[in-house]
This record gives sequence, structure tokens and C-alpha cells, in this order.
Amino acid sequence: MILNFIIWNPTPELFELSIPGIGTIAPRWYGLLFAMGFVVGYIIMQKIFKKEGIPIKVLDQLATYMILATIIGARLGHVLFYEPLEYFRNPVEILMIWKGGLASHGAGIAIIIALILFSRRNKKPFSWIFDRIAIVVALAGAFIRTGNLMNSEIYGVETSLPWGFKFIASDPSLIPKHPTQIYEALAYFMIFIFLWLVYLKRNGKPRPGFLFAMFMILVFTFRFFIEFLKEPQVGFEIDMTLNMGQLLSIPFVLVGVIILIIIYRKKDRPQKEVKV
Repeated sequence: MILNFIIWNPTPELFELSIPGIGTIAPRWYGLLFAMGFVVGYIIMQKIFKKEGIPIKVLDQLATYMILATIIGARLGHVLFYEPLEYFRNPVEILMIWKGGLASHGAGIAIIIALILFSRRNKKPFSWIFDRIAIVVALAGAFIRTGNLMNSEIYGVETSLPWGFKFIASDPSLIPKHPTQIYEALAYFMIFIFLWLVYLKRNGKPRPGFLFAMFMILVFTFRFFIEFLKEPQVGFEIDMTLNMGQLLSIPFVLVGVIILIIIYRKKDRPQKEVKV
């Protein structure tokens, strides 16, 4: 008999270790994959910085900005966009990120703010740093969604497709659901490949703002449409025509489109005649 679904029931913990006087330590796949996004991203950025003759100490500073912005922004994004009343009643819970609750849109906003501060401090054009960070952020998104898969969370609605997943650990209905984590991970990985190839093809000198604009358009357009396949993440989304993830994606896409229009208007603008 051939099943038309996949049984998914991994252990979210890598291992458990009992330490006398401390208790049990159980690092999770999600944490490992989240960290891997930064590690692999750092390695790629090293190649970019070396190629362009930028000191590695500048990259170390950038990495600090990125790590803090991602964690703080993702957490506050979830708190403010999805469950503000719940967290305001129990503000200490905001600090308990190991219990889950991170929002990519919050991380996106915080990263943009952090990069603006970084570029001002290091006297680099906004477009220069935004273009290069966009490459590795797309890849980090693929790692994070794979972590969501290992946690059996953020899955889709019911499906009869043969690759539907039964999320044993988190879905009491045991009905096959769309593995939207895999869809997103694959999409973000392909966007990473596209941005990286454009960077290499342009010999490290892409048109300023182009990579960032394409990142915003591709990532958040995909995010908008994939949300139609997802189950509501919080209760108030049940009666919404567009859920919170979709509403938050629209401004990011618009920003990308506006940047792209500005880039090509500059390209097509006729040069003024110089009188001698």
C-alpha cells in the first residue's frame, strides 16, 4: 500500500544532557539551524569583503549589528504584530525566546534600521551594504524555515497531495498538511542563488540597490502568496481576508518596486550636455 502522505515526527532536540546542579540542557535543531544561517552568511560575507578589499574587522562589527537586530527585531515583531495583549500582561515572557515566537517581518524592519546605523558609522552608501546583506539574509531564511520544519510548526492547510505531512507532534487532527516550511526554504534558497549569481556576474559591482530591491520583491511576494496555504498563526487571523503576514509583506514589496523604478529611471535619464 502506497501512502499519500508523509509521517513527520522528528525530535526537536539535538540531544539531552543532564548537568548536576544545573539541570537538563536540550539544544534544539531550530537553534542550530538559526545559528548556521549566521555562520554560513559570515563565510560568504568574508568572501565578498576580501574580494572588495574591506577589512574583516568591519565585517565583525556588521555581524554584531545583524545578530542583535535579527533576534531583537524578530522577537519584538512577534510580540507587537501577533500577540501584544498576551505579552503585555506577562512582559517577562518577552525575554523567553526559547519558548518560540519570532516574526521575520520584525527582523526585517530591525535589520534595515541596524544597517542604516552601520552604514552611517562606517561611511558606506546604504545601497552598498543593503545589496550585500540581502544575499546572505535570503540564505538565512532558508535555514530558519528548515528549523521550523524540525519544530513541526508554521505548517500549511490540509492537502491531498502525496507530499502532505502529518505533523504528529503538533497537529492533533493528524490530517496531511502542506509542508509550507519546505516550500519557503526552497524558495529562499533559490533567491539566494539568484542574488549570488548576479553579484558574481557583475564582478562584485551590481547596480546600486538592485540586489536589495530584488530581494524585497522576490522574498515578500513569495511570502504573500505562500500565506494562502498556511494555517492561521494566531486566533485573530481566522476571520481576516489577508492575514498579518500578508499585510506586513505588502510594504516590503512596494519598497522594492520603488527602489527598482528609481534605479532604472537613473539609468535611462539622459546625460546633460556639457558646454565647453
